[in-house]
Amino acid sequence: MTGESSGVLYVVGTPLGNLADLSDRARRTLAEVDIVAAEDTRRTRRLLSSIGLQRPLISYHAHNEARQTQRLISALADGDSVALVSDAGTPNISDPGARIVSAVLDAGYPLVCVPGPSAVAAALSISGIAGDRFAFEGFLPRKGSARRERLAALSAESRTLVLFEAPHRMAATMADLVAALDPERPAAVARELTKVHETLTTGTLASLAARLGDDIPLKGEFVIVVQGASESSAHDADPAAARRVFELLRAELPTAAAARLTAKITGVERDVVYRWAHDAQDV
Repeated sequence: MTGESSGVLYVVGTPLGNLADLSDRARRTLAEVDIVAAEDTRRTRRLLSSIGLQRPLISYHAHNEARQTQRLISALADGDSVALVSDAGTPNISDPGARIVSAVLDAGYPLVCVPGPSAVAAALSISGIAGDRFAFEGFLPRKGSARRERLAALSAESRTLVLFEAPHRMAATMADLVAALDPERPAAVARELTKVHETLTTGTLASLAARLGDDIPLKGEFVIVVQGASESSAHDADPAAARRVFELLRAELPTAAAARLTAKITGVERDVVYRWAHDAQDV
């Protein structure tokens, strides 16, 4: 694909786990480009080997994006075409990619999407929960207080929520979801999508949290799908505004009193406000 003009950046979707999901177009693209920019070169080398390919690989991940973006832009300027891939799924969906794509657009070089698997779409499609309007939150903050604050802000979100989570944080995240949202809200937990041990478990948030470690093994990669708040409940309380009320009251009153009044004034669940109070006392 090297030519007299600039090269092309191909953003290529790769399998989540099942190699049969690699499209014919993605195979052809990977076979023809001059360079493959990979989140993990070892993993991508195994993928290429499985389809009988050997291509020059460049490491491109969250910790070297700035440096490698300049390297890839130089390669494109020299006429080399590049395929950008992540470890699994589609680049820039909770994976590296935004920086190089933005740089290519700014430079005016050709950019082509070679679509492929996405854990977001896969989980939504089998969740049994409406996917016509959804909010993708990716990975929630690792720190408990920051995670609970984010979920409080999302508690009135009427769109379906889609989250990624690592196995060692699933229990804490599900407990926080139960506390911040309605425990009876319908949800689905998809694990190891497209892989040998793929599982899908549906129920309420509370029932799913209770099944962790038993019916839902804490191994592999997780996608959590949660039905959005009803429109009526979404209008009843604004968590972001409630948090501001709480902070204003806390400046004038003892923390417990501020939490009690915030819940009464705003309509936000008392448990959510008391978590804010608990976090404030920890500071």
